[in-house]
Amino acid sequence: MSETPFMPKATAVWLVENTTLTFKQIAEFCNLHELEIKGIADGDVAKGIKAYNPILAGQLSREEIEICSKDPEKKLKLLKKLEEVEIKERKRPKYTPLSKRQDRPDAILWLCKNYPELTDGQVSKLVGSTKGTVSLIRKRSYWNFSNLKAKDPVILALCSQDTFEKALSKAKRRVERERKAKVKKEKLLKQEQETATNEKKIEVN
Repeated sequence: MSETPFMPKATAVWLVENTTLTFKQIAEFCNLHELEIKGIADGDVAKGIKAYNPILAGQLSREEIEICSKDPEKKLKLLKKLEEVEIKERKRPKYTPLSKRQDRPDAILWLCKNYPELTDGQVSKLVGSTKGTVSLIRKRSYWNFSNLKAKDPVILALCSQDTFEKALSKAKRRVERERKAKVKKEKLLKQEQETATNEKKIEVN
């Protein structure tokens, strides 16, 4: 099986919407089942998932797509391994260019919109902003919110794919821990209520 591209399902959505590649070609490239790709095309699968452009991410060339579109038997290949196409995080300069400062709110909106499980602290670290700014954008209270356009921070070179994936993985583990803790708490509460009810019945009898 071939190397898996970054955000495979979102990549598959983009390939379905923007190319004439076969379901089989897309499925093999994204390491997904061919029926899943058909479901994406029919609108039954991946609803709400934002399409991820593998060309802008440096994982696939337009030429490769064109060649494979003409030959259904040809398989798509990643340009490089994921580790090799990572955008190396540079030491942040003391002065941040104006263009980058304007990119950050857009990146924050993208992260909050697509990955709400990320905490304000995680988002602020990923794009080099503050928790306060993240909180305002998440609450739609940011002064320039109406003019923001959600943009991928990886493509904007504000963080690397590896750093983003690690933060997302950490967030998902936290959400799972919180879910289990909630279930456990509800179970204990239910047991306490049942015990209290049984005790009342005994007192009545």
